[in-house]
Amino acid sequence: MATTLQAGQPAPEFSLVDQDGQQHQLGDYAGKNVVLYFYPRDETPGCTTEACQFRDEHSALEAAGAVVLGVSRDDAESHRKFRDNHELPFPLLVDDDAAVSTAYGAWGEREIRGEKSVGMIRSTFLIGPDGKLRRVWPQVTADGHAHEVREVLEGNAQ
Repeated sequence: MATTLQAGQPAPEFSLVDQDGQQHQLGDYAGKNVVLYFYPRDETPGCTTEACQFRDEHSALEAAGAVVLGVSRDDAESHRKFRDNHELPFPLLVDDDAAVSTAYGAWGEREIRGEKSVGMIRSTFLIGPDGKLRRVWPQVTADGHAHEVREVLEGNAQ
């Protein structure tokens, strides 16, 4: 099940804690672009690839006026280890009850290698400085995605 959110709509509000227990709300980032990416699990191959590529693109994303926030259902301790193991320069938010993931359409039925299950759907939302969705990637391939997000932010992609 892919998200029903579309570019131009207001982004759903959220209030989540990160790996250090610090609260993050969408309103904290008014006036900035927010790259909100949802991923299934810390320390799994695809999620590690995606996180490390966001790490590698982080300076360019910041230069383009964006903050990066990763979201999964893992707890703060798991996020802290994941951040430290891979030197991630951005917060990882805890969505333990999947309420925010559900609001964004990033939680639901998915198919992995022919198996259907309910879980996190790897997806990304680019939220503009006005709090509206600029771009929605409802199903993401981990490898190369951070570069694609950077290209959109820099105006080099559609």
